[in-house]
Amino acid sequence: MSDAYKFCPSCATALEYIAQLEDGGEKQRLRCVGCGWTHWNNPTPVLAAVIQYNDQILLARNAAWKGRMYALITGFMEAGETPQEGVAREIKEETNLEVRELNLIGVYDFQRMNQVIIAYHARAEGEVKLSPELVDYKLYDYEAVKCWPAGTGYALADWLRGRGVEPQFIELPRRD
Repeated sequence: MSDAYKFCPSCATALEYIAQLEDGGEKQRLRCVGCGWTHWNNPTPVLAAVIQYNDQILLARNAAWKGRMYALITGFMEAGETPQEGVAREIKEETNLEVRELNLIGVYDFQRMNQVIIAYHARAEGEVKLSPELVDYKLYDYEAVKCWPAGTGYALADWLRGRGVEPQFIELPRRD
C-alpha cells in the first residue's frame, strides 16, 4: 500500500489504514477518521510509444536513470487530452519528431509503479532533438532490439511479433 499520504488533504487529520466493506468485499485503505476521505491509490495511466523512425526503432535514455538503459518514450496524460493526443505530445516534447501514424499496441500492467501503460506504435518523421529529460537515443533494427521483462518491454515485444519478428529479452538485475 502507498504511504505517499500521511494526512488528509481535506482536513489535515492523520490517515489510518482502516478496513471497510466495499463493492468487492472488505478493503483496507488509508482513510481519514475525521471527515471520511479515502485514498483510493488507483493506478496512474502512462502513455508509451514504440517509435518507428527511418524504418528503425528509437529508444532513449532518461537523464534521471542510473546505468545505460534505453527504453520507449513515455509520459503522463494531461487533463483534457485523449491518449492519442498525449502520446503524440510526449513524442514531440521529448524527441521533436512529428507523428505521422499512430496505432494502439495494447494496455499493460505495471504494478511495481502502480501504473497502467497504454502503448502505441508511432511512425514519426523529422529531426531528433532531445529534451533535457533525455540524454541519449539509439536507433535499432527490428531484429537487433532487445526487450525487457516489464510493462513497456512487453509492448515492444508485442509490436515486434506483429511484424513477424520474434523478440529477444534481456535479463534485468534483481531488485532486492
